[in-house]
Amino acid sequence: MSRQDDLTKIQEALLGAAEAIRPFTSGAVEFEKKGSRRDPVTAADLAANEVLLSLLPVPGEGWLSEETVDSPERLQCERVWVVDPLDGTREFVEGIPEWCISIGLVEEGNPVAGGIYSPSTDQLVLGSVETGVTLNGDRTGMTGLRSLDGAVVLASRSEWKRGEWDRFQGAPFDVKACGSVAFKLAQVAAGLADATWTLVPKNEWDVAGGAALVVAAGGTLMHADGTPRTFNQPNPKLPNFLAAHADLLGEFRDRWLDE
Repeated sequence: MSRQDDLTKIQEALLGAAEAIRPFTSGAVEFEKKGSRRDPVTAADLAANEVLLSLLPVPGEGWLSEETVDSPERLQCERVWVVDPLDGTREFVEGIPEWCISIGLVEEGNPVAGGIYSPSTDQLVLGSVETGVTLNGDRTGMTGLRSLDGAVVLASRSEWKRGEWDRFQGAPFDVKACGSVAFKLAQVAAGLADATWTLVPKNEWDVAGGAALVVAAGGTLMHADGTPRTFNQPNPKLPNFLAAHADLLGEFRDRWLDE
């Protein structure tokens, strides 16, 4: 299968999942709470997951999704689909148009292709390391900004509300709160923002699709200590996650991370 075939499959799966979500109304949908963090989950999440699972993996490929019980079989696979059927469920429940469907393709631990589709904003971002990034079919890429001075940095809306971004008051960059880490990563890859980072734990399914897009756009991914992230790990929890041009991340770590 060629990389273009992968991208075609990703696009079809994103649009198919969007159709599965369409009967549910953002801001007026029933939800339950799951896990120790009591995160919301809706029937829309599960419907989208069913579509993605039916369209993406073929025999021999692995699968990791927020809405599927994890299996160690994926660790033996060279190609693994890492998806979040509805990233930003909290925003979806609250009627905030910052949620999306996220698909990442990981090969030998590296995010090589991915896509997100935001039905609320009708933004379809696709990309691979071989082909670059498109926004609604048009070629795009990162902003090219090489300094944090004047940069637009997207922050987790939940982290913002908890005061976890207070440390950056007075910084030379403009912080904007936004839901869905996958959506934020896609905005960076498409040149609609300069950087995004989270200093609290996330899961691989939260970031794999957007990570592939950032890499495809020539960006850099790392943990706060400067180490790169290898995907498809036995424990998919990430301690933190930074994404931007390498120069911006270097400046952030040098000037702001430990302050």
